[in-house]
Amino acid sequence: MDNFQIETAQNVSIQQNAAGIGERILAYLIDIVIIIAYFIMMIFILEAIAVELKDQWAIMLILGLPPFLYFLLWETFWDGKTPGKATMKIKVVRLDGSRPAFSNYLIRWLLRLLDISLAFGGVAVVTILMNGRGQRLGDMAAGTTVISEKQHVKLSQTILVDIPEDYVPVYSQVTVFSDEEIRKIKTIYTDAKREGNHSVILELSKKVSSLMDVTPNEKPLHFVDRVLADYNYYTQKL
Repeated sequence: MDNFQIETAQNVSIQQNAAGIGERILAYLIDIVIIIAYFIMMIFILEAIAVELKDQWAIMLILGLPPFLYFLLWETFWDGKTPGKATMKIKVVRLDGSRPAFSNYLIRWLLRLLDISLAFGGVAVVTILMNGRGQRLGDMAAGTTVISEKQHVKLSQTILVDIPEDYVPVYSQVTVFSDEEIRKIKTIYTDAKREGNHSVILELSKKVSSLMDVTPNEKPLHFVDRVLADYNYYTQKL
């Protein structure tokens, strides 16, 4: 998955997570299965009601409009999603992260013939892989891309810390904290340590020890480290 950052007109940086090529292919296959199922169902219905052959073609043309306009209609009226995209948790957006206008959806739909239909998706795959913003030709012309709505959490953003198998905890009082509170403590601590801001670590240590109602016998840096490790021990190792 490609991550790219753009600047809006208001000079606000937006980090976008472009949907992976595998996710887009699977979403497309799901949509194709739905379209095929629709056609099969229509054929059975026409045979069941015994429509004459000359009338069948006219009806099939009419019934063929929904699958023909499938991607355009779904994306326009369902916030950039089709059933396949929704299943894979991806959607079409403009490059600034906003919702596309109908004209944007129309342009990328019109170029689907060149991108996907005529080349069996080959042009789209190559363009997406080379583009760096998850764009096929239709997206490049429309100023859109397809992003993933899945939350990708880094290890540093979780409460997890590495502790050895024979780890011995010191502060059982850490259980007064919730996962969210420990996550905040870890975030503040990690940022302060990275920036060398010892005063923040000192204040954090005082606050944490006060909430735990303990008097640490170690330096603030080591105390907060110990609190994080102890919390992991009591909530995950037992």
